[in-house]
Amino acid sequence: MKELLEMLNLPYKDESLYETALTHSSYANENHTEKNEKLEFLGDAVIELLMSDYLYREDLADEGTMTKRRAQAVCEEALSIYASKIKLKDFLKLGKGEAAKGANAAMIADAFEAIFGATYLDLGFREAKKLFNKIVVPHLNHVWKIKDYKSTLQEYIQSGDKRNISYHIIKESGPSHDKAFEAAVRLDNIITLGVGTGKTKKEAEQNAAHDALKKGNYDLKEAV
Repeated sequence: MKELLEMLNLPYKDESLYETALTHSSYANENHTEKNEKLEFLGDAVIELLMSDYLYREDLADEGTMTKRRAQAVCEEALSIYASKIKLKDFLKLGKGEAAKGANAAMIADAFEAIFGATYLDLGFREAKKLFNKIVVPHLNHVWKIKDYKSTLQEYIQSGDKRNISYHIIKESGPSHDKAFEAAVRLDNIITLGVGTGKTKKEAEQNAAHDALKKGNYDLKEAV
């Protein structure tokens, strides 16, 4: 743990927060300790705010462009890229079964968010921003190419009759430490355009949007 904190050059006060940030629910269940899900929840909001602030200050052309860029930069795939640059996977605390299989992208992305939640609680927003500038901003060129199917679908729908799309989790399965989700994307909350599954709700929604783009008669084949 100290090795990671020293690598990040964090002037930490409460080391236990970062320990919790790296603790997957499978390990927590086996060892009767705290899991990282609450810190992940907080860190998700911290990263989204930091990314919004960064894009605003970059003075991109319009809200639509910033929204698309933000979605690309905070998706699971992007978070996994940032995490790989600091070798976060090597520090995760997993239960025996998960350790044998190895951490998947969802676990790594969740822990990355949790680290930002821990930093915010321990050191405040200023230090969280310093960390963001150090381990996220230098790698943004790698994430602008990520396909964001939700934004692509939204742009298509709104370019027509200004109708609305919404995402709904229609099924959850598996134990708490290894859940699977099924999402549906609906037009005007009535017509199901596509369905997708994933290890996280975000991944399931992205796959539902991808499914909708593949099924629809859209002039967006390059996005699929």
